[in-house]
Amino acid sequence: MRVLQPASRVAVVLSPALGDSLLTMIVVRNLQASGVSATVFGTHASELAAWFPDVDIRPALTRETAPDALASFDRVIQMHPDRPLDAQALRHPDVVLLDSTCRARSPKSMAERLMQFSRDELGLATAGKSNGMVAPAHLQHRKYANRVAIHPTASTRDKCWLPSRFVRLAMRLRKLGFSPQFIVAPEEREAWAYVEAYGIELPKLGSVDTVAAFLYESGWFIGNDSGIGHLASNLQVPTLSLFMRRGLARTWQPGWGAGRVVVGRFLPTGRLRERYWKYTLSVARVAKAFEQLREGLA
Repeated sequence: MRVLQPASRVAVVLSPALGDSLLTMIVVRNLQASGVSATVFGTHASELAAWFPDVDIRPALTRETAPDALASFDRVIQMHPDRPLDAQALRHPDVVLLDSTCRARSPKSMAERLMQFSRDELGLATAGKSNGMVAPAHLQHRKYANRVAIHPTASTRDKCWLPSRFVRLAMRLRKLGFSPQFIVAPEEREAWAYVEAYGIELPKLGSVDTVAAFLYESGWFIGNDSGIGHLASNLQVPTLSLFMRRGLARTWQPGWGAGRVVVGRFLPTGRLRERYWKYTLSVARVAKAFEQLREGLA
């Protein structure tokens, strides 16, 4: 195991993915707690700047702006070797990648892995799992206790449960006295507008900051493997996450607040699991997992 030499000024270049960005902020939090000056570059972090009030957050870098922006830092940390920038674009003598931590065989979630990375490789003995995210004072945590925020989309279609089953789940929850509401990106609204005919609300949220506020005041979250699931967990909203494979769930499950994962039935090969998991995962099983999540918090 390597232990990196101390660095007094660190730049952290965040992934374009929301979940990866929130996870990498664990490292930022631990650096700051140890007295290291850490500056963050990223789009999602910039949109959530009010939720990270003690962090120096700057807009995402480009290939053109990166060399000059990073020149004054002792070290650069980035999750992936080529996202958002490759080594040629970074042009820095001390770049630390988190990619090996992501890919390592381990039973731990990514949140736990990045806490361990901070302890073992950055030498931060008191490192924790928190990324320091705090809600603006005017918001009330889980104010709408019966509101279930449902996120039916994801970064890729193979991660998505069947839309018709999300609708049936929402109608089932409504009969139990909950208020299910679908949250989708602005460009996805047209494709999901039909759910309003079933009496399911489809709020217009827009920016990640607005989504965070909506989630923070929701009582529950249900969704596919996605960055929004990490955001809900980060805000300590009880989270039920739907995954295609148990191995993916073990690594990428939201790792902060109370939560459960549910996966499709066993299929013999990875290709079959990726293609058919959504058909083997019934509404009844997801509803039962949600009930188990609720019972665990009772």
